[in-house]
Amino acid sequence: MFRRVSLAIVVAVAWLAPVEAHTAPTCPARPAVGSVVGEPEDLRSVHGELHVDLSYRSSVDKSGATHFCYVTADGSEAPTLRLHPGDLLVLRLKNDEVTSAHGATADPAHVAHAHAATPHGATGAMAPQVHSAATMACTHSTMSPASTNVHFHGLTVPPVCHQDDVLNTLIQPGDHPFEYRLRIPENEPPGLYWYHPHVHGMTQAQVLGGASGALIVEGIERADPALANLPERVFVIRDRELVNPDAVPVQTDSMPAPMVLRDAEGDILNTGTGGGKPAKDLTLNFVPVPFPQYPPAVIQMRPGERQLWRILNASAITYLDLQVLVDGQLQALGVVALDGVPVDANGSQDRRFLWQSHVLVPPAGRVEMVVKAPPPDHKASFVTRTVDTGPAGENDPTRPLATLVTTAEAAEPRSHLHTSPQPWSPSGLPWLGAVEPARTRKLYFSEQPHDPKDPGSPTDFFITVEGQTPKLFDPASMTPDIVAHQGDVEDWIIENHTQELHAFHIHQLHFMLLDWNGIPMDEPYLRDTINVAYWDGKSSVYPSVRLRMDFRSPNVVGTFVYHCHLLEHEDGGMMGLIRVDPQAEARR
Repeated sequence: MFRRVSLAIVVAVAWLAPVEAHTAPTCPARPAVGSVVGEPEDLRSVHGELHVDLSYRSSVDKSGATHFCYVTADGSEAPTLRLHPGDLLVLRLKNDEVTSAHGATADPAHVAHAHAATPHGATGAMAPQVHSAATMACTHSTMSPASTNVHFHGLTVPPVCHQDDVLNTLIQPGDHPFEYRLRIPENEPPGLYWYHPHVHGMTQAQVLGGASGALIVEGIERADPALANLPERVFVIRDRELVNPDAVPVQTDSMPAPMVLRDAEGDILNTGTGGGKPAKDLTLNFVPVPFPQYPPAVIQMRPGERQLWRILNASAITYLDLQVLVDGQLQALGVVALDGVPVDANGSQDRRFLWQSHVLVPPAGRVEMVVKAPPPDHKASFVTRTVDTGPAGENDPTRPLATLVTTAEAAEPRSHLHTSPQPWSPSGLPWLGAVEPARTRKLYFSEQPHDPKDPGSPTDFFITVEGQTPKLFDPASMTPDIVAHQGDVEDWIIENHTQELHAFHIHQLHFMLLDWNGIPMDEPYLRDTINVAYWDGKSSVYPSVRLRMDFRSPNVVGTFVYHCHLLEHEDGGMMGLIRVDPQAEARR
């Protein structure tokens, strides 16, 4: 939970400031409560290339909430980008924000100038570069509430200018369109990835406002031929500020409503009851499911139909624990991929499906699973159940997301998996879990309240390498906290020294969970985001995970970040910098 003075407040002030006389482009109207869930527009590669023009915008709705959005030329919001391994993505992003008449910018105590940097090992010192307007360099530029960029979450693409750089790329209002050009690696696992802004200090506000979309690397049916020809649905679950923040929770039993406790940010603390007021509302493909009545969205399916659901938790801070219920009974969910990677990526043929009764998905996590339509005239629902985020964590209660309606009138899903897929071969590298690590590192999450006697005090957030001094992430510094070598595999132990749940994420690569609180795990699945359990405040041993980190791809060479993916924490300083040196340099 972010208890520092919030940049979201600065952002809100900026949007309320007087604007230039001309009218700024706005976000499209979003669906009404109780709507049938539609699907994002599909943008598909043609002849090995996908060219996309997106406009980044904001607008304020009737409730006063600020929306942020990526919009195509035809007015579609948050399109799904579909590419194959080896394809080239050319994405041109135009920042169509209008700055305030007074040029309002974020508090300089929280943001700084980003440094321009040549890739490590390239000729020349760190310095601004001059390029044509259409292909601007990633040079230093003042961060403001109107700055933006794009991070391609989960893809193993280089962390360099015009590909997946989030440290130096700042696209400002009035700039010419910024061009991203990146090639999907030939060995990129087929599955669900996503894109979202990643400007330090402003990430939470922009993602909470809805600026995010799915990216699919095609071919998951190649990993499991049983999926061939299945209709597929993309569901993006986002959180947003409460529409009815002063409402009283609806009582479902005789228990009194839990007391609403807030931190200094205004987020509702975990009630420990499984109910009560949530910290944020949720939307499903932008269909709102607002507190306190939670009127569900509607998902229509055809009788007897099996669908592949690709689910992205694009929330800024909300955890999900997903279930499908028919007449109150749990239904088996056939999980086929986590965080964009098929569950049989280790080459095993006996784990193509994980049959689960519920699936925990942290912020930024993805799950792909097979769901069967319920029998007609039966009560069926798609829900998220309560997640225990710890005494200092946000409140994520049980609530419905959608009613499942089986009807012959259901629209045909716009996408189907290939009918006759060619077999998929996982990476030709040795399986990650079988490689001896070159070294082991320990990192830990911690928090430091400004006033230890006041639980609502502003708090600083840290992720620290053992042996180093905790410090807030500094966007003006390019000094890495960790230096790794391309070609190596490392074990990282991540401890949680706080009383709230954290979601560890690292850019550019996937990892494998080896141990959970010191207990070996038989889970040969690759992820890019993982929960780290909260500390009880008493035990002498902190909760931890041991992760096997994969630095073998040459695409990971460069400087990038790792952080907590609760975006309040990330914006609040809980982020570190890693530099991966080329293998040849590392061995000199």
